Amino acid sequence: MARPRAKELTERELEVMHVYWDRGESTVADVRDAMAAAGRDLAYTTVATLTRILAEKGFLEPTNDERPFRYRPVRSFDEVSRSLVGDLVERVFRGSREQLLLRLLDERKLTREERTLLESILREKKR
Repeated sequence: MARPRAKELTERELEVMHVYWDRGESTVADVRDAMAAAGRDLAYTTVATLTRILAEKGFLEPTNDERPFRYRPVRSFDEVSRSLVGDLVERVFRGSREQLLLRLLDERKLTREERTLLESILREKKR
């Protein structure tokens, strides 16, 4: 029996989504070229397959009916990143945002700018 298709994004699917988020409506060739320019040279057929899968999963939608097909993101970066971080907190840290923050801070010391930004965000959230 075939395994049901995952609703989460694979690493390669996320790479492709970043290009669509950055560029907006694009063809597969546009995305492939942008990835190649950034040092990730995938075959056109690979990017086309990933784009088709992303459309099937509801992350992209076609915007025309003739070749070359153009696609645009349906789900925003904010929506997807919020979902992925929420999933990370639930699955890895058992719902503890505190544990996630502690892990992040254990990885490396905050710079002065990062500390200032974090303090500013916390003050704003407190209001």
